Amino acid sequence: MTRARPTLREWLHEGPFALAMSSGFFGFFAHTGVLSVLEDEGLVPSRASGSSAGALVAGAWASGVDATTLGRELEALRREHFWDPGLGAGLLRGALFRAKLESMLPARRFERARVPITISTHDVAWNRTRVIDAGDLAAAIHASCAVPLMFHPVRVDGRWLVDGGVSDRPGLRGVPERERVLFHHLASRSPWRRKNDPALEVPQRAGLVALVIEDLPRVGPYRLGEGLRAMKAARDATRVALDRVIEGSIVSAPAAS
Repeated sequence: MTRARPTLREWLHEGPFALAMSSGFFGFFAHTGVLSVLEDEGLVPSRASGSSAGALVAGAWASGVDATTLGRELEALRREHFWDPGLGAGLLRGALFRAKLESMLPARRFERARVPITISTHDVAWNRTRVIDAGDLAAAIHASCAVPLMFHPVRVDGRWLVDGGVSDRPGLRGVPERERVLFHHLASRSPWRRKNDPALEVPQRAGLVALVIEDLPRVGPYRLGEGLRAMKAARDATRVALDRVIEGSIVSAPAAS
């Protein structure tokens, strides 16, 4: 019989759940580590959602890329695979990144994904979140990952879009309110947020449980070597977190040093 305060594993086994993954600069390594444990444990989400780095991992998985395959793709990632400077509203054109996405996704359209998937982007002209749930999946992921000033904006259905984390950092806007949600939260690197309770960043929503992994290695375009450490740390912490009791709406576990 499930105790009054279940462990994360028990909560996930209680019924279908959506998996939402937040934005976070090059956080796709950590997201993939979390996803690999869910797959290993047979805890498969019935819906996926994400923003920026979370959109990449959630979208790739919904398209049919398993966590092991995605991990291998990230392990082989080098800066030259996406570094294509060009004139425009950002340093990188994004053409290499888009080509990589298109070659990697088994299902190229939302309608062919194995579970419903929603991607949060930010509409530049309207200055608000635009959730995409139909059409070209690679285009939506590309737009959601288009970090302002780093990548050129991406035109989708006649709208100029950038990183979904600008206005929907959790990547939750497209998940129906009635859904149970496992939310993998990548903590902000903001100095103000770092000195405050990380739980303040977790959205308050009925039916949501947030997995917070603290002190993950920092990854970036010039620190890709830290990516595998981040993936392993997230994987190890998630295994620990599965058997921890949910406190309020949060399960936290430290990354291994």
